[in-house]
Amino acid sequence: MPVPLRILVTRPQPSAAATAARLEALGHEAIVLPMMEAVHQPQAAIEALASPHSDIAVTSAEAIRALAMIGDRLTPHLQTRVFCVGRATADAARQVGFQSVITGPGTGSGLAHLIAETSTGLGQGLAYLAGLPRTPAFEAALRDAGIACRVADVYRMSPIAHAPEAIEDLFESRRPDTVLFYSHETARHFFDLVAPKKIAEFQNIRLLCLSDHVAAAVPYGIGKVSVAAAPNEASLFALL
Repeated sequence: MPVPLRILVTRPQPSAAATAARLEALGHEAIVLPMMEAVHQPQAAIEALASPHSDIAVTSAEAIRALAMIGDRLTPHLQTRVFCVGRATADAARQVGFQSVITGPGTGSGLAHLIAETSTGLGQGLAYLAGLPRTPAFEAALRDAGIACRVADVYRMSPIAHAPEAIEDLFESRRPDTVLFYSHETARHFFDLVAPKKIAEFQNIRLLCLSDHVAAAVPYGIGKVSVAAAPNEASLFALL
């Protein structure tokens, strides 16, 4: 039986609530403190889908949530093949009604390689429904493979204005044993809010990161950083 932990969940809503529910089902105590929130740009999604394209690519479930906001305008595109970065994004695509969903290995570069392997029928190019900020790996790998894509920023992640004192108060009243980080920007924003004098307190707190890129945002010298074996929540939970 695993030892119950107090775990801080920093990812945006609604994903944070789903993660918290999974943690609590495992017997842990979840503290939800999102660092970022999504600002959807449905008009960008409408314009992207109106332009010629053979297939759609998404590297985040947040892009699917932006698509869901356009309502009936999405219906004519539900038969279009959608390449999704990983299982969670693919599940989100199916939930809004996409019929032809291809699941990638969990990374942008891996998804690009998968598209390159199945590139037959991409005559009108690829509509990449993306967000800001993002890493360049997917687009760079597509360029290397000679695959044209049209990028539409259908959402952006915006920092939530937590006061540094709010995080300090949390650590005084409900000090977590573990913090989960799902994105580079989330981890960077989190530590931007932590007062320098409080950094030392993290030496005895486990910091679990979804990837090496996420871990790179943790300030140098903070101990007990672990990286998931694969960029998915199941692998992150395996570190608990």
